[in-house]
This record gives sequence, C-alpha cells and structure tokens, in this order.
Amino acid sequence: MFSVDFKSLLAPLLYVIIVFGGLYVFSTLYKRYYANQIIEPYFPRHKERDIYVSLLQHSDPPAPEQLLKAALVRRAMTDVQRIIRIREDKPVIQALTQKGSLGDDLMTSVQAAEKELEAEILEVAQEANSYVEGWGQIIFQTATEMLQNEKMRGMLEQMQISRAEKAKKYPVKHVVRPSPVTGSSAASVPPTPSSAKSTNGLAPPTTGTESVASSDGEGPATPSTPRTPKSAKKTKKRK
Repeated sequence: MFSVDFKSLLAPLLYVIIVFGGLYVFSTLYKRYYANQIIEPYFPRHKERDIYVSLLQHSDPPAPEQLLKAALVRRAMTDVQRIIRIREDKPVIQALTQKGSLGDDLMTSVQAAEKELEAEILEVAQEANSYVEGWGQIIFQTATEMLQNEKMRGMLEQMQISRAEKAKKYPVKHVVRPSPVTGSSAASVPPTPSSAKSTNGLAPPTTGTESVASSDGEGPATPSTPRTPKSAKKTKKRK
C-alpha cells in the first residue's frame, strides 16, 4: 500500500488557495469600486431640452405653439450634433480602449451617452408628432439642414471679418489713370511728325486716283507737263 504524505501536499494546496482567494478579493473590490463610482457624462447638460421643458410647463400664460415648435427644433439640432460626434468618436475610443491606451471608464461613458441619446430621439419624435402628424419623421432632417445653413453663414461671416482685417492691415493704393482725350482737347494736341513734314514744303502723298495709269498707257499728269489730247497725236502720226 502506498502511503500519502499530507505534509508534502500542504504547500501546493495553500498556494492555490492563496492565489484564487486573492483574485476573488481583488475582483470583488474592483466591482464595488466601479459600482460606487459616478460615471462622468460624455456630453454636458442638455440646455435646449431644459428650455423646451420649462416652456412646456409654463402655464400662466401658456407659451405659444410657434415658440414651442421652435424650441423643439433647436433641441433636435443639438441632438443631431451629438449623433455626429458619437459616430466620429466611438470607433476611435473603442480602438484605443482595446489597445489599452484609454481606460474603460471613457468607453462606458460613451455607451451611456449613446443610450441616453436614443431615448432622447424617441422623445423628440413623439413631441413632434403631438404637434403635427408625421413631423417626427422629418424633424431631424430639418434640423440637419438648419445646421448646415448656420455653418455656411458662419463661414461667410468669418470670411468677411478676415477680409476687413486684411484690408485694414494692407490698404490698397488707388492708381490715378489718365482721362481719355475728348473732342475739345483734341484741337490742342501738337501735330505729329508726319504732319510736320507736310508743312515744310514737301508735297503730300498722291491719291489713288492720280497714281492709277490711264487706259492708253499714259502716265499721270503733272502740273509741269500738261496732258496732250489724243487728236493731236493722231495727226502727228499721219505726217
């Protein structure tokens, strides 16, 4: 028969108990710590929602319906901004959390904000349908278009401000251009070199009619040599 030495098994048994007991105590304390810890919200307080609720609860006198609708659209615009931010931030935070660069508390905050935003979207859609049937399906599309318009308006205003600042910093010097010559001032313009030569006694250029030769081969007539008639030429030939 084999004899079992319990003293030799005591040390490994104590080691296993200590290791698993320590892990159990650590996990229990860790869960209690995170259960008691308040998770910091990912988004700040929803001011537009508070304004809408305060207007809705105002009963003396009650708020007009147009004001309530405008407050609801503004609330939906804030929700659209938060949806876009969660879509952009969640994949990055999730990847960094998996790598260990960020803690789990930030990812938990994002998940809590996502659940809260889903409930907020449903509540806004119900409030919109209470005013106009079917408005809850297009209210977020309207809010997106209004956000784009505000973004474009802000860009245009920023361009105008920067243009005004550049104009003050780098003023533009206006160049004075000469005025065109009018009919009254054209008479006082001095003669050109070509007109000056004609006035010095030189003959002006002949016209086209004077330079064209006659049909019978005679050259143009000049003041010194008068043109002879054709009949006189014929009599000379007969002689």
